[in-house]
Amino acid sequence: MSVSKFKKLATIATAAVSVSVLLTACQGKKSSSSTSTKTTKHSIALITDNNAIDDHSFNEAAWNGFKAFGKKHGLKQGKCGYQYFESSSAADFTPNANEAASSGFETIFGVGYQLTSAIKSAAKKNPKKNFVIIDDVISGQKNVASVTFESNQASYLAGIAAAYTTKTNHVGYIGGAKSATLELFEAGFKQGVEAGAKALGKKIKIDDQYIGNFTSTDKAKSIAQSMYASGADIIYHAAGNAGNGVFTEAKDINKNRKASKKVWVIGVDVDQSSLGSYTSKDGKKSNFVLTSVLKGLDVAVERIAEKAYQGKFPGGKHFVYTLEGNGVSVTKGNIDSKTWSKVQVARKQILNDKVKVAESVSDLK
Repeated sequence: MSVSKFKKLATIATAAVSVSVLLTACQGKKSSSSTSTKTTKHSIALITDNNAIDDHSFNEAAWNGFKAFGKKHGLKQGKCGYQYFESSSAADFTPNANEAASSGFETIFGVGYQLTSAIKSAAKKNPKKNFVIIDDVISGQKNVASVTFESNQASYLAGIAAAYTTKTNHVGYIGGAKSATLELFEAGFKQGVEAGAKALGKKIKIDDQYIGNFTSTDKAKSIAQSMYASGADIIYHAAGNAGNGVFTEAKDINKNRKASKKVWVIGVDVDQSSLGSYTSKDGKKSNFVLTSVLKGLDVAVERIAEKAYQGKFPGGKHFVYTLEGNGVSVTKGNIDSKTWSKVQVARKQILNDKVKVAESVSDLK
């Protein structure tokens, strides 16, 4: 397979096995009823963006949902179970989606808005397969379900936390590739910082810059270095795998400072606190991840996979995850108790429609 890094199980004899044989091999145990033909298996595939499955962010969050689904139903990684196809570039998206379909996987997930056109194309080519697009909406195709997240809401809470935590009254935002989806993070964060600053009766400077992609960790590190050097003491990143560069820079700075003088990072997609552990110059074990903005990717993926497993794939539907039910949320992390109480107040205000969170930066003007 030239374009995909599809991980095969050792039990698969040869690549020459036909798709029909593979599908037959994937039939699970039938129910006790002699008239029932329902199987107990439903295979699912994940098509990644340009980053690996262990990106500590978007892909990893979705993969966690796959593993949970597999564990629940006794499925193994590989054909007839759950699997991922890694994409090295955008040129791999469509071939990988089609390959997953032809290999017998029944429900195929595209992770990220960058895969929208590939999922559209593969869904048209494979009308009997189920497809899911994450972070975008595909309308008019009955075999495609769409999932989006109101990440601006959780980002607003991160902005409140940043406003109440900053000692320099200077924070930063680093995004991956600029898009409507990424603007949700930026707009929500900026609005939250501004709301917190207003409540505190002070002004807080907000730096912002986009990397241009989700892979350049070196560029992310360089941007973070510049922001920290100019006085920012908290940076919120929404940059996927590239965001690992922000953590590297923060650690480089913090290990040469006293723990009380640390700079902070706000994580994204999954709880990224494990990336913030370090030992300060004064020998203290500490952590510089203030909080992480979570997207319930694992929950969304598992729920749709479960629907498909039950023969009720929600094709044509659009699911929106919000603060309600913790579809999006923030971790307590290293937020102090007083600030955390302010975050909870802000959360209730959003849920009660007392605060409307912007969806784009232009909405803030």
